[in-house]
Amino acid sequence: MKIILTGSLGNISLPLAQQLVQQGHTVTVISSKPDKQQAIEALGATAAIGSVDDAAFLAATFAGADAVYLMVPPNFTVADSRAYHRRLGYIYAQAVQQAGVRRVVQLSSWGAHLTEGSGGIIGTHDVEEILAQVPGLDLTRLRPTSFYSNMFSFIGMIKAVGAIGVNYPGSTRVAFVHQRDIATAAAEELTRPATAPGLRVRYVASDERTADEVAAALGAAIGRPTLPWRALTDEQMQHNLTQHGLPADRAQEIVDIYASIRTGRLSEDYKQHKPTLGQVKLEDFAQEFAAAF
Repeated sequence: MKIILTGSLGNISLPLAQQLVQQGHTVTVISSKPDKQQAIEALGATAAIGSVDDAAFLAATFAGADAVYLMVPPNFTVADSRAYHRRLGYIYAQAVQQAGVRRVVQLSSWGAHLTEGSGGIIGTHDVEEILAQVPGLDLTRLRPTSFYSNMFSFIGMIKAVGAIGVNYPGSTRVAFVHQRDIATAAAEELTRPATAPGLRVRYVASDERTADEVAAALGAAIGRPTLPWRALTDEQMQHNLTQHGLPADRAQEIVDIYASIRTGRLSEDYKQHKPTLGQVKLEDFAQEFAAAF
């Protein structure tokens, strides 16, 4: 199969490209950075250097593809995150339709079923809706749960105050996911047997653990077995994020995401469509965390 990947050599696109090349597929990786070309070609893939803001470039790159993987690159510098997602969503939809692509796997998120109250995830919901309007598309909404990699942001707090502090309590049970498990699911969706046009939703998770269990596992891995998880208020969380340089609106998006984990709204649809859990468990990730710590 001829498969096109957005996301350059990011945390998901890199292992995804590796898996697809190993399976014998013809893979093209889109990157905005010319200096990534050599690394992409070293994987056995083709590099397409250009911007995801350029619909004409995307359409030309997508032409003749059997499947395309779409993700919105994170951008913490834009003033309006939702508008940024919507703009790229429309560009992707235009390019897919112009190129005649029939199968798309969109990297979405759990909580993307919500139309409000999901913080920064609301833009991903919009992209879901935009792509769903492309006629004749075999579309998979890939909805990973909370990324293990978000936990790397705890390192500074642990070193400074000896605790993890987030605006949900330690008793909260959360579904976490590793990028390798997301890549495996994406590869399966991109290469599954052809079906009629339609919409498919697939959640991806690696483990389900309480926040207290997260603190215990990370603490054990870094030699701090009594590392506590402390529940913050939304106001405390907002203050901490802005004090560390995050713009107020972006901080609010993060606060809202964690608040929706606390209330259970973010996971309500996930719980109705639970997937088979992936391979990378919390204790496995804890070793990655310790290496970074």
